[in-house]
Amino acid sequence: MLIGGLIYFCKNIFFFIILFTIFNLFHLHAETVIKLPEHHNQDGTFKNTNGFSNDRSFREMFKWNRERKNINVEPIQFPTKEPDFKIINDYKSHLSVTWIGHASFLYQNKDINILLDPHFTERASPLSFVGPKRYMPAGMKLEKLPKIDVVAISHNHYDHLDYKTVKFLSDRSTETIFLVPLGLKQWFNKNNIMNVRELDWWGTIEISNTKIVFVPVQHWSARGIFDRNKSLWGGWHFKNSYHSFIHLGDTGYTDDFKEIEKKLESVDLAAIPIGAYEPRWFMKFSHMNPAEAIQAFIDLKAKRAIGMHWGTFILTDEPVDEPINRLDEEKLKLGIQKDSFFTLLHGETLLLE
Repeated sequence: MLIGGLIYFCKNIFFFIILFTIFNLFHLHAETVIKLPEHHNQDGTFKNTNGFSNDRSFREMFKWNRERKNINVEPIQFPTKEPDFKIINDYKSHLSVTWIGHASFLYQNKDINILLDPHFTERASPLSFVGPKRYMPAGMKLEKLPKIDVVAISHNHYDHLDYKTVKFLSDRSTETIFLVPLGLKQWFNKNNIMNVRELDWWGTIEISNTKIVFVPVQHWSARGIFDRNKSLWGGWHFKNSYHSFIHLGDTGYTDDFKEIEKKLESVDLAAIPIGAYEPRWFMKFSHMNPAEAIQAFIDLKAKRAIGMHWGTFILTDEPVDEPINRLDEEKLKLGIQKDSFFTLLHGETLLLE
């Protein structure tokens, strides 16, 4: 009887140990789920700070393609300007920014040289023979770039992440650091680009006295049919003892800009997208029009802003010169000075001191 009692007791203890273990494993899993950042989905994809993802369907895409058959957007040869290589090559002495075209900038803050969303090739496409074709040449040749310390990529769309360009930069110098959104490092490593730092929203890294923060904006990601939102998107904020600058990448209008200003304070200069916004029913989620871009400028409390994401590829339905014309109209309505929010010529170098 004593032995039977011991066996019964041991069985019950064993049963309670199993229950306790299961409970703790479940509790640990629940804690893991709870601790995921709000913009992380359980399936490993990402969403925007307002909880929404770009859910445009193929049906809507086909609808837009039908509608735009009657729209003929003509390219324009905009005036260009030769980059100021005297300033560019004397980068330790000057604060400057050079617009290469679309969302591509060379930003030099005396401490480091930074390339943002560099695109120097002919098409914004996975294919070399079809897809959006550049109608304005890159404002600078790749071979004439100075030493590049940092390449910052806002997201993986083909007009912002160009394989040939980043591969050239990586092959030219293994010291160049590539800053990318969460989930995108794997793509770089697969292409034998190894000096990569991957950041989540509000992630921070310091490089040669420049503090760099990856900030949230409203957009989405994909390079194919089956990888939508599997990597993150965002803007890049730079600050050192000389200057502060933010590049917003690609974005629709949201309150993210107010939150950025609240957390990181106002900036000296912002690069804000103003193009690729028509039709609004399809593009409003992803791209701001000039009026929304000005509101973003106001929300950020930036001292000055450069309008970008125009004049290079025909991506949407508005005339290619409409973004810069509407920007001027909206500034006039709101009494914003011309030199507060402006555009550069392709290749133009702006001295920031």
